[in-house]
Amino acid sequence: SFTISLRTTDNITVTINRRPGVSEGCQISVKKYIKSELKINPGENVTFTFTCTTPEKYFIMEIKKNIDCVSGPCPFGDVHLYPPGLPHLNRTFIWDVMASTKAGLELKFSAPWLRQIEPGETCPDSVSYNINSCIDKATVNIGTFCRNGSVSRVKLLGGVVMSLQLPWNSSLTTSGFNIANRASIKRLCIIEAILTEESSTTLMSPNYPLGFPEDELMTWQFVIPSNKRASVFFHNYSLSNCERKEERVEYYIPGSPSNPEVFKLSDSQPANIAGSFNLSLQGCDQDAQNPGILRLLFQVVVQHPQVDENATHLVDLSREWNTTVTIHFEGWPGRVPAVSEPICLICRDPRTCDRVLTLVAGTVYKISFLCKDLSRLRITAERGISCVNLQRCQRKIYSLSVPKAVTQLPIQLHKFTWKILASDLNIEITSPSLKLQQHVSEQRCNRSYSYSIVSATPEKELDVGVFCPGGSIEKIQMRNNVTISLKTFSKGFLNESKHQDLKMSFVPHIKDECSFTVSPHPKAKVYLQTPSWPHGLPPYVSISWYVVVPSKQVARLGFSKDRMGIACETGRAYVNIKEETMGAEETVRREDELLPEPRNMYHDFWVNVSNCKPVDKMQLTLQFWVTLADKQIDLGVILAVVAGAGVLLAIGLTVCCVKKKKKKSQNPMVGVYNSNVNTQVPGKQALFTKGRKNNESHVYAVIDDGMVYGHLLKESNGSVSPEVDVYRPFDGPIGSLPPSPPPFSFRKDIKRSSNTEERPPSTDTDQDTYMFAHQKSGQSENNGDVNEKNNGDVNEKNSGDTSMPLLESKEQDGLVE
Repeated sequence: SFTISLRTTDNITVTINRRPGVSEGCQISVKKYIKSELKINPGENVTFTFTCTTPEKYFIMEIKKNIDCVSGPCPFGDVHLYPPGLPHLNRTFIWDVMASTKAGLELKFSAPWLRQIEPGETCPDSVSYNINSCIDKATVNIGTFCRNGSVSRVKLLGGVVMSLQLPWNSSLTTSGFNIANRASIKRLCIIEAILTEESSTTLMSPNYPLGFPEDELMTWQFVIPSNKRASVFFHNYSLSNCERKEERVEYYIPGSPSNPEVFKLSDSQPANIAGSFNLSLQGCDQDAQNPGILRLLFQVVVQHPQVDENATHLVDLSREWNTTVTIHFEGWPGRVPAVSEPICLICRDPRTCDRVLTLVAGTVYKISFLCKDLSRLRITAERGISCVNLQRCQRKIYSLSVPKAVTQLPIQLHKFTWKILASDLNIEITSPSLKLQQHVSEQRCNRSYSYSIVSATPEKELDVGVFCPGGSIEKIQMRNNVTISLKTFSKGFLNESKHQDLKMSFVPHIKDECSFTVSPHPKAKVYLQTPSWPHGLPPYVSISWYVVVPSKQVARLGFSKDRMGIACETGRAYVNIKEETMGAEETVRREDELLPEPRNMYHDFWVNVSNCKPVDKMQLTLQFWVTLADKQIDLGVILAVVAGAGVLLAIGLTVCCVKKKKKKSQNPMVGVYNSNVNTQVPGKQALFTKGRKNNESHVYAVIDDGMVYGHLLKESNGSVSPEVDVYRPFDGPIGSLPPSPPPFSFRKDIKRSSNTEERPPSTDTDQDTYMFAHQKSGQSENNGDVNEKNNGDVNEKNSGDTSMPLLESKEQDGLVE
């Protein structure tokens, strides 16, 4: 059982109520009466029990004491937790102190003082204080506080309602505050905070997040050692609609030549303040119809003077047009630093510092840092590029490199963004020396930075992908406005940034939404995938890749899966593959067909992917790969080339011997064909050791119909010497590429020419494929002339008879076989 005895002079009322939302599982028993709640008034003595062993689960207690400091003496000194012997329930002590507005009250808290928290926040030990100021009939919530903070005193104008909430298992025996004295303060309240070591405190205006009372004034007093430095940061504020006066904050800084220093809430607040100072918030007369809300949440940070606070860094943005540079703490803007986290400040001058500093183009800055560890700072920059003059834009190449003004700072670059407005043109991105590699799961980027490219219009957005230097992509063309974001991942960017070569230019209209030009590395497997991976290609979007294949190599193209994996609600999805050569067939696959098997591509080729409107949540994601290999030369081609070289060598030796014979001749001679004479050219027999009869050097690769000797052999009744060349059809093996033609060929018609020069052997360097010539009887074929400079002509004359053709020559001509 519990007994609570209240004296009449204490003005204390005790109330035990059921916890909200808890069912009736326990009751209060008083003199055999069962109750669900119990109220004990001043002067009463009540003994009661609970019908359960865990009453803290079902009941809460409120102990309220009224203190009159207007009509009677004010009980200065410590405020006690009275009465003793209370049951272990969640309890709230309330002290309602009445005081005159002409004589305010001062509440002083014992160490470790208090820490203000935002509404809805809870204290770690569940012990919390709430302070309300009562002016006439109006109540202003000064704030809610936890233990272990920097708030040491609160001075209030008028009465005070002070409450202390304790959990049922708390062992706290004292209230932790006292009523110090009464003093006229002529403002809503004064809150004193003591910060002796490196620390920070967060404070809020009264009634936060609701509005600060109209046309009121309040002050925060900060007690700071003279060897420390304090900085003020406004994290959240809003302004009311003023009819008269102006909302502002005022600083009283000892030693300042212009006390008080007045600032707007939107200004950067003073930093690097030496010693104690005051901060006041002044409201205004608000618009009765639309008053608005004045509120403020701010932080005061105290730290030691920094060794390098006088070291300045020059940031020259005078020529960096349309560029902004922001220096901020790590995790900005999404993350809010913890109160206990060390502070890094960026200063434009010794008193203008902030955790976030934005520098704009066209200006030269001298900045300094109040920070022990600069590795906790980051740089985020942005540059805008747009086209105003179409003629000039198409001729200009923009360098997408990070300016030296940024890279020379001792701060890690987090992100540099280029926002490009294309207007009526398209955008082309190139990397001439490094090229780009697409970041895919099979081929991840391992550089210190990467580029994220997004093409967007007001209606849709296309995430082109993430790319890094050192790949095979030479060029990316896009149709819409483009945002390129360079993100860094390590300190190695400072060295790698010296070799940046990303370029941008405006180009005329392109057919597809996005087009890539790829030059695969000979020893690498290149993976390429559709944009907006893995969410899927937007409906009705067409993407193309142009793959360059070197002339001496063959490309192997394959897809990572066998189907597109979608079903179309409207339209059709296609994959088109076509080589860039005359007569090449186009390979087309729809979304309901199997994708092509891996294949060889011998010329530059296109891969195009066109999307439909997929059914439900199905999206088109496609990935393919390309490898290069050297072309395999066929054995038949090699043999043909060797044979052709042998024929050329034999004819060359023959012509050489004939020339020597011509030089020895003194008189003009007429060469008459004699079928019984051996026409074999003498000289260097070592090259034909088998003899002409035993090798095939006399077999022509190309021969006219008029030179076929079969019928002559019949008419001569075998009188023709076996030394005469006879055409024999080619019956040997033929490779994929037939052999090259011989260097000379004969014409049927005799054309006399007295001043002709010897032509070089007729060769075809564009095509190595030739066939044996089999003409119909009587068909004329022009195979070129064989002429020798200054030595006359060698012509073949076809007179229509069936005898052997007559070889005629002028002076110093020899027989040419």
